[in-house]
Amino acid sequence: MSESRIADSLPEWIKDHLRRYLATDGADGHLWDATLGGGTGMVPTLLLTTTGRKSGQPLTLPLIYGEYGDSVVVIASKGGAPAHPAWYLNLEAQPEVGVQVKADRFSAKARTASGAEREMLWKQLVEIYHPYEKYQAATAREIPVVVLDRI
Repeated sequence: MSESRIADSLPEWIKDHLRRYLATDGADGHLWDATLGGGTGMVPTLLLTTTGRKSGQPLTLPLIYGEYGDSVVVIASKGGAPAHPAWYLNLEAQPEVGVQVKADRFSAKARTASGAEREMLWKQLVEIYHPYEKYQAATAREIPVVVLDRI
């Protein structure tokens, strides 16, 4: 994966989170204060780097994650908006992504979980960040659960 890039269009608090995570190899930024988004306590975050489906440029975002064997799992919630987040559309177009968990950087192939696997992983991530349930209730779309398998 290419070098991480912080999009100018991101809100300042997300840019700050990214800068701190990148500058300290995740030592500062891995845990995020979920009360800022309606959750409780500190939750683990990773950095996901996708390739822009239109720009072709790498784009990096912090996302809450859970562990699933050697893989990690993220939720494409976009706060319950009616459309999928851009990063999810990017990985649908190009499923090879870059991931950073603390100082561990690796390439992964993204896939959308379905059926019993999705249900189990959804419950796991809701335990980490309860607002996902409200986000799902706010939208008609099924919010994707994305597994990032190391390659």
